Amino acid sequence: MSLRKIGFFIIVFITVFSACNEDDGLGITPPEIRDRAVQQQADMDSINEYLKSHYYNKSEFSVGLTPRIADLEITKITDEVISEDADSLLINAVGAPKSTTFFDTDYEYYILKLRQGGGENSPSFVDDIRVLYEGFLLDGEIFDTNLEVPIAFDLATDIGLSGGVSGWLNVFPNFNVAEGFNTNADGTIEYNNPGMGVMFLPSGLAYFSSGQGVIAPYESLIFKFELLQYSVNDHDNDGVPSFLELGLNNENANVDTLEKLILVDTDENANPNFLDTDDDGDGILTINEDINKDGDPTNDIGTNGIPNYLDPEETDSKSDN
Repeated sequence: MSLRKIGFFIIVFITVFSACNEDDGLGITPPEIRDRAVQQQADMDSINEYLKSHYYNKSEFSVGLTPRIADLEITKITDEVISEDADSLLINAVGAPKSTTFFDTDYEYYILKLRQGGGENSPSFVDDIRVLYEGFLLDGEIFDTNLEVPIAFDLATDIGLSGGVSGWLNVFPNFNVAEGFNTNADGTIEYNNPGMGVMFLPSGLAYFSSGQGVIAPYESLIFKFELLQYSVNDHDNDGVPSFLELGLNNENANVDTLEKLILVDTDENANPNFLDTDDDGDGILTINEDINKDGDPTNDIGTNGIPNYLDPEETDSKSDN
């Protein structure tokens, strides 16, 4: 099942429970809502145990080779079978955990970086990405796989606002896209040197108390992926890229992620800036305002002293909305 569908079903799931309870005679018991900080510690204990007891086929990803993410194998170490790659335990390969704050909770998660990606740029967490990926549980059960045909996601709306895996917004800005692609004789596309890795996410950066299919409430998730392409989004078509409207740039796009996506709302009209054509609510469209390097409207006066929305020289060069 795709992440889009999982996100949709989660929203439906929450809606049903907000309208019904056990007294309605449905016999449905909503999951216990746990303390996020306590659950995060439990999740990290499980993830760390997983990392200490598993290794991956590191030799397949040595410099000079061109593996695909489908070639990645993660194996549990046993007393009977020790691979020659057993020294590449994930706990050593992933390095120190990354950190973020979400719902007033300090979260940690891990990234195994197999390839940085040969392209020049990285996406921000409000951009469109094209990826190959597979999601599985700590016990190895696969719940979603898309390793053959690339699929596109809008990180902001398909993942962030639809109830998807918020950890994706943290992880993908750490990778570059592929450096290029070739079209094969059969019409398929082969990407050269894409960003490639594995993310290990606690439940708080995944579906938390919601479950779907084999994903139970409070499940930590693992995704292996290739980041192939990205494109900059302008969700409200106001001429200002969405990442600028959040006060970001592509070098620090991994800041506050989902909360910033929702809460950066200059005029506090419950319509976040990246979806609002008039961010500051002054009646002048954002496209006709001066925008500083951080993506914030500064004032309505152009460098010639004439308000931008009244200046023909300004409106001639911009969309006149």
